[in-house]
Formats: sequence, structure tokens, C-alpha cells
Amino acid sequence: MLLDELKKRFVDEVKLRGYDDKYIDKIEEREILQIAIQQGVGIEPARAALAQVCEHEAYVLESAVLKQIKERLEVAAAKDGKIDQNEFDAILDAVRKAAHGRKNDRDLKKMIILVMEDTGLNRVKTGWFRDWYAGLKRDLGMV
Repeated sequence: MLLDELKKRFVDEVKLRGYDDKYIDKIEEREILQIAIQQGVGIEPARAALAQVCEHEAYVLESAVLKQIKERLEVAAAKDGKIDQNEFDAILDAVRKAAHGRKNDRDLKKMIILVMEDTGLNRVKTGWFRDWYAGLKRDLGMV
């Protein structure tokens, strides 16, 4: 299957799966990529094609959002190995823009915390009398 044919198929699949929210989560992405693999297309060209289709059709690809979160966390932690509340809020603002309003702040905060936990970048700067990170996790029901 040619890449152009694959992109046309991806447009249909993306519209079918993301019709209600214009958001392609990891499960939907995996299902779409399976189609490409079954057609004999490699995973990397299929991912690139899917990313192009989502961008062109104004759909948000969750894996792209997660990648951006990870990159921003690595930059924020590069100085001293810790994330402070201002850095977390800056990452949230950037991710909010990348998600184009398809996810609410609560879901985005959970995504950031999950990436922090998964990558080991969950060392945070706390104040003398207050731990903003523990409070945030508690508020989100993640403890």
C-alpha cells in the first residue's frame, strides 16, 4: 500500500474514531497503526503519516501531547533535577495549547503527573510548610 493511499485511509479512520472529540488517544492510535502494519507499512512511516493526517485534519494525537510533556519535563528538570510549581504550571499552559481544548485541565494535570512518575522526573521543589505536588495529587485523587 502506498503512503498516499494509507493517508487517505487514515483520514477515514481518524474521523471515525475521533468524531466526537477530535482527539486520538493511545488505544485509537494503536488500532489505526495496526491497519498500516497489516498492509505491510512500517511502524515509523505509519506514525509519521498518522501525525500528518491528524495535524491536517485538526485532530489532537495523544502520543504527541505526551511526547511534548516529557520533553518539557526534561528541560525543566535539567537545571537541578527538580520540578517546581511554576515550571509545572508553565508545562500545563503549553500542553493546554497543544491539546486545543480537547482535554480539560484536570485530565492534563493527570497526564503530566503520570509522565513525571513514569520517567522518574517526579522530584519536586517544595516549600518549608507546603508540598504542592502531594496536594495536587491528592486533589486529583492520585494517591
